[in-house]
Amino acid sequence: MANDIFRINSKPTLVRAFLGIALLAGLLFGWIGVRRQIGSMLADIGSPSDSNSEDIASVARGMAPTDPRTAWLQASIAKNVLTPERSKLAIGLFEESVRLSPGDYRWWIELARAYEQNGQGPEAETAFKKAEQIAPVYAFVKWQMGNFYLRQNRTDEAFATLKGATLNNHAYREQAFSLAWDFFDKDPVKLEQIAGDQPEVYAELALFYAARGRAADSVRVWNRLSEEDKAAYPNITKVMAQGLYDKRFFAQSLEFARQVGIDSESEPYTITNPGFESAISNPDETFFGWRLTKNEGKLDIAPDSSVKHSGSRSLRFGFRGYAKAELYNVFQTVVVEPNKNYRLRFWVRTEGLKSAGGPQMEIVNANDDKLMVASRPFTAGTNDWQEVEITFTTPANCTGVTIRTARTFCGDNCPIVGTIWYDDFSLTN
Repeated sequence: MANDIFRINSKPTLVRAFLGIALLAGLLFGWIGVRRQIGSMLADIGSPSDSNSEDIASVARGMAPTDPRTAWLQASIAKNVLTPERSKLAIGLFEESVRLSPGDYRWWIELARAYEQNGQGPEAETAFKKAEQIAPVYAFVKWQMGNFYLRQNRTDEAFATLKGATLNNHAYREQAFSLAWDFFDKDPVKLEQIAGDQPEVYAELALFYAARGRAADSVRVWNRLSEEDKAAYPNITKVMAQGLYDKRFFAQSLEFARQVGIDSESEPYTITNPGFESAISNPDETFFGWRLTKNEGKLDIAPDSSVKHSGSRSLRFGFRGYAKAELYNVFQTVVVEPNKNYRLRFWVRTEGLKSAGGPQMEIVNANDDKLMVASRPFTAGTNDWQEVEITFTTPANCTGVTIRTARTFCGDNCPIVGTIWYDDFSLTN
């Protein structure tokens, strides 16, 4: 009987002991896991520049001693103090990060930087090469390693490595272009040696040149692309057309504008849409066609199919007491050559035109906005179609002219009434 009682009572005791041990073990492992997570979190949110960074790093390291991020945080803090003792400490901690996670290229990069800062060039190169072995196509690795070689005055190796950074990453590609551009004193031959042989790289290099006003280089590099590749980058093409137009490289801007389909009908030395058979675009929809900036309250500008010299339409200006001194609402920029003679012809018709400052046609040097020549004011009253001819010679700095309607000055509040029509523009040399 006694033995039976003992057997019955011992089972709950053993079970409770086992459960207690399991619970304690669970709590222990749970606490260890929580501590590691807290330590890792502190390492993630901590910054070496924080005022209490050393305290945070110490706590993080104590809670998660096997996490490479906690060693990295302590190492980064130590590296910021340029003393031999702190540099040695930083290197040891970065080496610990590498030991804890040898397959992570980031820790090898950090270790390489620490070696270089401490004057250990060979060790730094070894660490950089290890990072490259782990992540052979990462632009970040190529960028860091290329800059290391550049600081070591190993220029050929630097730019051979930086070329890899241009292949796979837009951000580092732009930085690599800028670095080489400045380092080689704006030498396009040297720059293009680091440009990877890829359509995307050539497209962005063309954009790089355009942004710096190197219009001919921009076009040259762009034309390395096939027509299919060019069509894959419409946004870049439009930005280059706009940028070169703004910088007043009109011939190159026109080439990009034609390719992207903005001004597909425009040609150098030629008036686009000379008879107004096509619609007049808003200013942001064309560079080399007729551009209508705005209609004023007392000025209406519109195509007219009921009055025309030839074809099916003309362009009508309706003045209803318009009094402003300036009248630049419709204009067109045309690509021309410097030091050339040109002749602009067009037809004009008037009806009830009356003003002390009548409308006229101006030709302006688009490169410096200086007036070159203006026609006589159009004949007042009502007159049938008359041909107007303006001859001019482009200055040495002129690669584009702006053709625009203006008016002779008759004061700041000088009204004009009546209607004029334009048709059949032509430009010859």
